[in-house]
Amino acid sequence: MPPAQSQARGFLRLFSGSGLRSASGGSAAAPSDTLLSSSFGDTSVLAVSGRVWAARQQLTGLRTAFSTVAAPHRRGVAPSLTSSIKQLLQDYKQLSKAKLSALVVLTAVSGYVAGSGDEIAWEGMAWTALGTFASSACANTLNQLYEINNDSRMARTRGRPLPTGRLSTLHGAAFAVVTGAAGVAILYSQTNPLTASLGAANILLYAGVYTPLKQLSIANTWVGALVGAIPPLMGWAAAAGNLAPGAAFLGGALFAWQLPHFLALAWFCKEDYIKGGFRMLSMADPTGRRTGWVALRYSLALTAAGVGAVGLGLTTMPFALEAGVLGAIMSVRSVQFLAAPSDLGARLLFKSSLVYLPLLLAGLAFHRLPNDSTTAAADFAELQATMFQWVCTGLGLMHDFLLASVAASGVAVAVEVLRGGLEDEANNTNGFQCPSKVYGDSEGMVEGEESLQGVVVGSTEVVSVEPASSGESQ
Repeated sequence: MPPAQSQARGFLRLFSGSGLRSASGGSAAAPSDTLLSSSFGDTSVLAVSGRVWAARQQLTGLRTAFSTVAAPHRRGVAPSLTSSIKQLLQDYKQLSKAKLSALVVLTAVSGYVAGSGDEIAWEGMAWTALGTFASSACANTLNQLYEINNDSRMARTRGRPLPTGRLSTLHGAAFAVVTGAAGVAILYSQTNPLTASLGAANILLYAGVYTPLKQLSIANTWVGALVGAIPPLMGWAAAAGNLAPGAAFLGGALFAWQLPHFLALAWFCKEDYIKGGFRMLSMADPTGRRTGWVALRYSLALTAAGVGAVGLGLTTMPFALEAGVLGAIMSVRSVQFLAAPSDLGARLLFKSSLVYLPLLLAGLAFHRLPNDSTTAAADFAELQATMFQWVCTGLGLMHDFLLASVAASGVAVAVEVLRGGLEDEANNTNGFQCPSKVYGDSEGMVEGEESLQGVVVGSTEVVSVEPASSGESQ
């Protein structure tokens, strides 16, 4: 077969496989074979088909050559620029501790919801969230700037941008300045000066007090809990323009939550904190009992958080039950850790705290009562009276509990005394207690040679023991 005819056959087969259809809607069967076997398969047709095939091959070669020339640009420059931008955004995410900052924003938004009236100003909430996030990012970046050497020694933090050198110290400082200035400015311009002041104060407290204290004293955990208690106040202040008792309650709940949360974290990350040079309660508590008791104390306080919210007029009654259940779960985890301190127990407590907080804040938003700042003074007086009544009721219950405990103890003591008296009566001779029952086996005491002159007090002292005279009988 001539070459041109062979090329034409391949060319026509290529196009016949691309879905040529007959007039009846069926496939055109082997059009190339039919065409070549027909009377129209002369050399002119074959020549034209061959030239078309050759042109197609040339176009394919040009496309391949262009792809070869353009490939280095596509593989080198563009992906490198894209990956650099992605890495920079990832570094900024780590500097700001995005997950932690998001949790801070959640608490601030909850304060905003609780401090709002009948209607929630969504735009104002969005600005509050943005300003809070930027302020938190600034504080976290300043924290990492201070702890570069410490973070480089810890497995959990050595991959951060500053210890690895992906970002310079100057770059990190610039990021902190920009985010801090932007956050405070947003809070000042879009909410009010009180909220902006709280935000700026929290940056200073976190970066200026808490951060250096981490290497000096275990008290840093309590200072850090105070830092975490301020964002709800910021949210309330942004919504209401003031700080009422309800805001203090939210701050107190966040303070109490952070203690079991961070104590559990410090326990199962104890080795890492030791390498980093940080002072945590877990380092001074090898048995874990102290950590467990502190966690349990604050978990029990969280169990009563719902009752406080209802008493302050923040929520309806169902919230008290829900908060009580959530607090009870954390208390159970705290008891489990206290009974058998371990990394597993600490992780379970830590995870339960992560579940507790968002559910508590969601319940607070769902069951909230509108905050009417125009009647704040009257409401505060009423709340004072209510809280005083609750305190009196609580003291009364404590009084009854103590009386019941004392009574139970008295009964137990009486039973023990009675039992001891019967045993003493069985061991006495002529009304005197046998010295051998007091001291064990008496050495040098022979019956008939000594007598007791006095009374045995308790089980430790004999007033006098004198030899019996010849005229006296035992």
